[in-house]
Amino acid sequence: MRIIGGIAAGRILHVPKGLGVRPTPDLVKQAIFNSLGGRILDARVLDLFSGSGALGLESLSRGASYVLSIEKSAKHAKWIQGNVRDCNIPRERHHMKIQDVFPVIKQLVEQQETFDLIMADPPFGDKNVNRRSQSLSQRLLDLPDLPKLLSASGLFLLGHTKRDSVTITPWWQQHKTMKHGDSFFEFLSPVSE
Repeated sequence: MRIIGGIAAGRILHVPKGLGVRPTPDLVKQAIFNSLGGRILDARVLDLFSGSGALGLESLSRGASYVLSIEKSAKHAKWIQGNVRDCNIPRERHHMKIQDVFPVIKQLVEQQETFDLIMADPPFGDKNVNRRSQSLSQRLLDLPDLPKLLSASGLFLLGHTKRDSVTITPWWQQHKTMKHGDSFFEFLSPVSE
């Protein structure tokens, strides 16, 4: 796995061995960032379920002004911080919170933080034929406060697997679904009040 574009293009990202992390595949990352185009420049990005840090690091490499990575595993967070250092990203452009995503979202809303992009590619959920998804992706969609973290023209990019059929909740407007193999990414914005 590597950085695909921007100032750190070609850099190999180091990730812990084993099944504890499922990095967003390079082809999926490339399609996401091609879709975002210039929107990434100077963007404030919230990277939820950071895992390998691939989405946040790609954002920084391509010109995001700031990335806040949220990762529950201290082990994974250490790898992400090492990758930030290895990619020569200035420290002030990246911040790491080693916490569960859901309490952090509540804290950020209370602090009235806003971001131009929220990216989340959480661990995949189970197959959910004839029942509502219980996945982490669905739990994010179910949070009515999450849209408050987006700037006026902000986007929420949410990954899930094909077998996990998520329900788009009323506070999100779906712009498109990007499909690559078993990986789906929803491009969403808050519904205007």
